[in-house]
Order: sequence, then structure tokens, then C-alpha cells
Amino acid sequence: MTDQAVDTSGPAEAAGTEAPAVREPVRFFGRERELKELRDDIVRTGLDTMAGRRSARARVLLIAGRPGSGRTALAAELARRLLETGDYPDGLLRVRLTETGGAPVPTESAARDLLGQLDLTGPPGADADELTGMVREALADRRVLLLLDDAPDAAQVDPLLPDNPDCLVVAVSEGPLTGIPGVRPCTIGGLDAGSAVELLGRATGQVRITVDPLTAQTMAEECGGQPAALVLIGGWLAARPTASVADAGRQLRALPDDPEPPAGAARPLTRAFRLVHDSLPATAARILRLLALAPGGLADAHTASALAGCSVSAARTTLDDFVKLGLLRRECVEEPQYEVPGCLAGLLRALLEDRDRPAEIQLARARMLERTVRLLQSCRAVTDPEGSPSRRKLAGLPRSLRFPNPEAAAAWLRARRPALLAAARAAVEDGELDTLARRLVAALVRALAAHEGTDAAAPDLYALHGLVLAVAERRDLPRERAAALLNLADLDAGTGRTKEALARYREALDAGRAAKDPYATGRAMESVGGAYAELGDYPRASDWYGRALAQRLTQGERAEAARLYGRLGTVHTYAGRYGEALRNWRAAAAGHRRLGDLPAQARALSEMARVQEYAGRPQESLRTCREAVEWARRAKDVRLQAALELRLADTLDRLGDPAAAGLHRGTAERLLGGASGTCETRSASAEK
Repeated sequence: MTDQAVDTSGPAEAAGTEAPAVREPVRFFGRERELKELRDDIVRTGLDTMAGRRSARARVLLIAGRPGSGRTALAAELARRLLETGDYPDGLLRVRLTETGGAPVPTESAARDLLGQLDLTGPPGADADELTGMVREALADRRVLLLLDDAPDAAQVDPLLPDNPDCLVVAVSEGPLTGIPGVRPCTIGGLDAGSAVELLGRATGQVRITVDPLTAQTMAEECGGQPAALVLIGGWLAARPTASVADAGRQLRALPDDPEPPAGAARPLTRAFRLVHDSLPATAARILRLLALAPGGLADAHTASALAGCSVSAARTTLDDFVKLGLLRRECVEEPQYEVPGCLAGLLRALLEDRDRPAEIQLARARMLERTVRLLQSCRAVTDPEGSPSRRKLAGLPRSLRFPNPEAAAAWLRARRPALLAAARAAVEDGELDTLARRLVAALVRALAAHEGTDAAAPDLYALHGLVLAVAERRDLPRERAAALLNLADLDAGTGRTKEALARYREALDAGRAAKDPYATGRAMESVGGAYAELGDYPRASDWYGRALAQRLTQGERAEAARLYGRLGTVHTYAGRYGEALRNWRAAAAGHRRLGDLPAQARALSEMARVQEYAGRPQESLRTCREAVEWARRAKDVRLQAALELRLADTLDRLGDPAAAGLHRGTAERLLGGASGTCETRSASAEK
């Protein structure tokens, strides 16, 4: 093949495989014939056009090649050139469809990733069909370039294709995408000899190539022209300034014959990787192998430090050395994050299983999870007020585990979020470290809620609660199962999936009873009542609220009982049973009065007044509303008092007393004006 070369700004990039979203700038050269072929394919007449119809979907360009062939680098360069033309003004969307371990990325995860790049959020718990539908809807009026990297098959690609011919999809795969019509693969292999030698020279320096060009060409042939293999050889030579290309060739040929390489790994890449690995000091080689455990193929200095049991500074130095050797990629972030190239991930796993004992691997994994838990606890604790117990505990941690301020912790959480979520999934799937897995998930839930809020983090929280449920069911932990089901049901209810929430609340009730957990059972019964109320089944809602109320009264939980009396009053009001509603609101008001909660008492009396008005008892409603205003005044709750004054004015209007109504409206306006002035004064003081 001719004119096929790839280059980058450093050895780590020249492998030309799966690149993260944020990366050091990449330089590209060669592959002009393939680029022209791909661009010509964009405007190639398809069957729809020949039949006089406009295509209903985006055109798909396929770049096919083995891992390490530079297929992703070619796709990224094509995307860059197409964006420069201005034909796709809405930019580039990029998602990877194969996990580092080789498993296909779930379609719902890929769809959520794309929605996030569009600044959209799918509802927590939504399935793949709903999320991919949201993606297609969002792209219906956009002109975007969609890069689907490392696609395992057509089933992964098809649901993500936009129903918009103004969009273009560039898919990267190892083979054809059978099942997607009109796709012609642009298949790439190794580089031609000249380009391969040039790539090798860029890593080693041209002097060693110039003095022995035939040996350099032989080396390129032994590497099969594979960019990833050439980069590894170049990194090995760059680390040894006195070695020649002939020395590298002799050592490469001296390697023993490899056993069957991992699926998808080419023999030249396997041998180049073995050469580099076996040349490392024993400690560095062990750290490299342990990076196969890095969640999602992403690691930082803390991950490597915990896996290897070394200091953070030593781990960071070793990771930077791996970057120079072409073994890792480094992202451009404040706290460096390193990625294991997809073409090397399988080789690392195979070598780890071959060279390290299972007990040592499990111990390294446990150390990594424990370190991650402590970092997450520190990340959350830094959001607490100064002087709080958690901040005092935080001050006792080693400096390397502390964050200087909440902003730094939030930035770390954002940068490490994919790896943290992957760590949680891997820990649960492993099944042998469930105690650590539960602690990790709990710490991650708290950190996300503290920095992002439960609403913004809801999709991730839904997935994490699902992991807790999986562990609880596997280990037969009814208390944890009840808690996970309640959390999942709350998120279902918050997104309008009330029937699904109801089913989960009932399951949580059974689990709470099995655990003999009064909190879980009471919470579940109340939530079942709330779900029935949302569905408009008021008799069942009142029945379940009544059961929850009976339990609260038995346990002496007076505040919860007063609140449940109010919920019963609301349900009876909706059902038109005004007598029952009044009895429950009266009990709620009495309960709040005994607790000394004057604002809650005033609100309960206000609801009583509303029910009395519905029941056709306006004079009683007027007296009750005045009583509510008085309790709000005593509580010094100005806004509540103003709202009740307005309600009192409306009641007086309906009773035919506009003069008195006007007085109460004036009182409300004065109260609200004073409250507004107080707020403005506080705001001005805060700005100063």
C-alpha cells in the first residue's frame, strides 16, 4: 500500500488507536488515498438517490482494521478535515462502543454519553429504546459528525444512527458491519515500507535510521507496518540512546515463540509489546501488568500507587515513563490521567494472568478499591463546613488524600467520573470483594450528591443503586435490598414511572419486613400510599397511609405521625370525603401544636379552612383561616403569614366583604414588601 503513514506529537499517540475525548494535540501524516476514498464515498450515489428518493438516515462511512493499525487516528483526521469544511456546523460527537475489557458498551450507556455531549440528560432508569430515541430526536435538526469508535457489530451501531441525512456517521470496526445497508468498508492494513520507516525514525531520531536504512526497513517489515508495533519499538530505542535498530531486531528475534495471542492481537504487536515489557525493571513491569486492573482502562497516580503498593510520586514517574515508551496515553488535565491503549489492553490482561498469582492480583484490586473509597470520602468531606467532625477527620488523612478546597475535589470527581463508575461496576461484577464494593458505591453516591446534587446526578445514582441491589440479592442482605429498592423507586417516581415505582416499593416492604427494619417498612408503606395517590386510587392510598400511621404511632414517632395525618387529609380531600379530611387535618394541627412546630400547625389549619370551604361551610372556613394567620404571626414566618392573609382575602371576597378583603391584601403586600426588603439588604451585605 502506498502513502499510508500516521504520526503524532509523541510515541504514545502514534499507535493510532482509541483516543480519549481530551488529549494532547495529534499530528497526522499520510493515508491520503484512504482519506480521498472516504470523502468520495460521502457523495457517492446510493440506491435511494438512484430511485429518486432522499435517504432517510445518515450515511455511514466504515474504517475497518485490526487494533493497532491506526484506524482511529485515520477516523479522527477525517473528522477534523470534514469539520474544517463547515459542512457540519453542529460539531463532532464521539463515543466508544467497546469497553477496555472487550465487552460491548451497553447501548443505553452509549446513548447517555451522546446526550451528555449535547448537554441533554436522559431520565434515570430509562431503557435503551427511550434513550436512543432521545438521541435521534436531538439530531433530527442538527448537522453533526458522529464518530462511533471500536464498534463490535452492526447491532451496536444501528440504534445510534440519526434519522437525518444531513448528519454523517464515521464508524471504526475490525470487520464489516453486515446489516447496515450501503456501507462500503475502507480497509486499512500496515503502512508501506517508506512510511513505516519514517514513523520509526520519528520515535528514535533519524540518525539511527540514516546509518542503517536496510535494517530499519527490515524492522518495519518484521512489525508488519503496524503503527502501534513501530511506536513500541521506537520507544524502546528512544530509551536506549546507544542501541541500534539492529540491536532491537536481534532482541525481537530472540524472543521465544508466543503462545496463541489474545483475540484481535496481531503477532508483530504482541512481540513488540513483549520486548518492551521484558526490558523493564521488575517493579515497573509489575506496575504495567497491574494496570490491566485499572477501571475502564483509566488510571492516575493514585490508582497505580494503590495497585503496586508504592508511593504516589514513584507511581507518577513510572506512568510518565510508560508514556514515553508508547505503553500509555496521557490526557491533558490538571491531575494527569493515563489510558491503556485498546490494542494493548488484552495483552496486559493475558500477561497479568500468566505472570502473577491470583492472590496477589486480588490483593492489588482490594488496595485500589480501598484507596478509591478514601479519596471519595475526602472528596465529599471537603464540602462540609469548617470545624465539622468530617472536616476534622479529613485533616488527619495523609496530604496526598486531601483536597485543598471543594472546587479541586469537584474537578477531580468530574475528571475521574468514568473511571469511578467503571470501578464500581467491576467491583460488583467481581463478586469476591462485596464489602469493599458496597463501601465504594456508598462513597461514590455521597460524593456525587454533595458536588452535583441528587437531581443532576440522578442517572448515575440510579445505576449505582442498581449495583447495591445486585450485591444485596447475591449476599441475601434484606436491609440493604430494601434501601436500594426504596432509592430506585424514588427515582422512578420522580420521572413519572409511578407503576414501576409502586412495584419496587412493595418489594422494599417485603425486604424491610424480612430484615425486621421498622424504618424501611414504614417508609415503604408510606411510599406505596403516595404511589396510589399519584395514580388516583385514593381508597388504597388512604389504606396504606393508615398502615404507616399506625406504625408511627406505635413507635411514638409524633412528628412523622403528624405529617401522615396531613397526607391522609390530602387524600380524603381529593376523594371528596371532607369529614374524614377535616378529622385528619385537625389531628395534624394538634400534633404539630404539641411538638411546638408553629409554621406546620398554621399550614395544617390553612388546609382545614380549604376543606371547610369545599364542604360548603364558609363561616367555619373564615374562622379557621384567621386562626392559621394568627399562628403564622406567632411563628414569625412572614411569607407564610402573607400567603394566609391572601387566602383569607379570597375567602372574604367570596363571602361578599370586599372592604375587609382589601385590608388583608394590603397587609399581605406590606408583609411581602418587608420580606423582600430584608432579602435585598442581606444580598447587598453579602456582596459587600
